[in-house]
Amino acid sequence: GLCLLILRLFIGVHVFLVSCALPDSVLRRFIVRVMCSVLGLFVRQSDPRVRDGSVRVYIANHVTQFDHNVINLLTSCNTPALNGAPGFICWSRGFMELGVTGSRAELVDSLKVYSSHRANPPLLLFPEEAATNGRAGLLRFSSWPFSIVDVVQPVALQVQRPLITVSVADSSWITELLWTFFVPFTVYQVRWMPSVPRQAEEPSEDFALRVQELLAMELGVVSTRLTAADKTEHMKRLRHTSLLPFAPGSQPLAARPRMPSSLTGAAPEDVRIMVMAQRVKEVLPHVPLEVIRIDLAQTNCVDTTIANLLEGRVPFFPESQEAGADPPALSTSQAAAASGIQGPVAAPSSKPATKQFAKSPVERHLSLQERKRALYDYARR
Repeated sequence: GLCLLILRLFIGVHVFLVSCALPDSVLRRFIVRVMCSVLGLFVRQSDPRVRDGSVRVYIANHVTQFDHNVINLLTSCNTPALNGAPGFICWSRGFMELGVTGSRAELVDSLKVYSSHRANPPLLLFPEEAATNGRAGLLRFSSWPFSIVDVVQPVALQVQRPLITVSVADSSWITELLWTFFVPFTVYQVRWMPSVPRQAEEPSEDFALRVQELLAMELGVVSTRLTAADKTEHMKRLRHTSLLPFAPGSQPLAARPRMPSSLTGAAPEDVRIMVMAQRVKEVLPHVPLEVIRIDLAQTNCVDTTIANLLEGRVPFFPESQEAGADPPALSTSQAAAASGIQGPVAAPSSKPATKQFAKSPVERHLSLQERKRALYDYARR
């Protein structure tokens, strides 16, 4: 693998120079495709006669960071740069720079003007807006690619690679390129599907959903309602879990919370629970530390423990932060959990508990929870 990587790095430079020197034509695509086979990139297409030459927009599922380069080896098309700063890197990766840095509406208007000129190559768009491994399901298609023209042609893309996973979440395009050079080969299978016109009075959202269902059936996967934003949020949670303070070398020393001196000789599991309990204590200072530790031992998650305490699933008696100071106000659900068998709690009213904007973040969060609970009870009544 290392020998292939070093050899293909030198060959890849020649492939890049050839693709830049030759004009866009059938000859150039043939030469670059043969040279890419030396790099281990094999591109197959099924029934190229299905490809409609009059279609101005191709819609494809997103598997790797180089899907647009692979399809560009089969036909002339351009993919606009949506993410990343414009410049040499963006151009060298094969993206088209439109110079639009405003809203998505301005991008759609610019692409409409581009598609109106028949001399321009068709557009290749990825409505998923994020790459997946293509084996489980399709992310929810964005509607803006389907508001450019009334006829699109779906392109089903599948990628196979031995030994190494094709697409790894949260990996950069450089990492994917190096793994592509490392493995013996990577096979891209491109299947052209019949063109799909917009129905009469059909909104762009319904048009996108219909094309997504067709692509999912062709690929044999599930058409999900998860979006690229959901994937981004999921990756943030994974990074947050992997960067906990107890992980060695995960954070700089200045960013780690101070560890009590009494924990110097404690077991690693106890130290980890205590560090997590201190983080919960910073968010909820009125909750006793022992209650936090008991719940953390069961959940093993800071966010879950905070949610349990705020929503009243863990009963506790609040402790004052200062001597003589009143404990912070509890939400109705927390008061019911804390009171236990002392007596029932009156049903909350449908009005918010406070008309002032609290200064403390904890009080603001508790006020939000109390208002949500009041809305729930009002809806039940």
